[in-house]
Amino acid sequence: MYVTCDLYDAHGEALGVLPAALRHFGGRLAFHGPAQTVKTHEVNTCVRELANSPGEGRVMVVDGGGSDRRALMGDMLAAAAARNGWAGAVIFGAVRDVAELRQLDLGIMALARTPARCLRSGEGEVGCPITIGGVRINPGDMIVADEDGVIVAPPGLI
Repeated sequence: MYVTCDLYDAHGEALGVLPAALRHFGGRLAFHGPAQTVKTHEVNTCVRELANSPGEGRVMVVDGGGSDRRALMGDMLAAAAARNGWAGAVIFGAVRDVAELRQLDLGIMALARTPARCLRSGEGEVGCPITIGGVRINPGDMIVADEDGVIVAPPGLI
């Protein structure tokens, strides 16, 4: 298992550190895997499609624009992601059904919680470079999350 603080001590500025405002909502407090990126705003169509596809130990990293108005993941999508082998999700936005999320064997970090569900149709993009808190995240970058936060490493660094 990776430890974010130890990785930062070893690699320093070669790593990106995501905003400290991200909080744990899932049952796993430590998780890691290659990033699968999503860019969307208050619409979870792409998140739903990924949750229902093979995760293969990857981490869904969702740039929801920091919106806390509508949840991009709830209990049903998180349960699907856990069943399909996703290691976790890092959502720069909101989640819902937080009591249920805590029961799942899935790492989930997000900025906020809200009872409001997302919009059900609209645009989104999967597999594109995204930027969260000034940190660029490319598909395939290594995501490591634990109780100290989330780091992003280029492929092959760790």
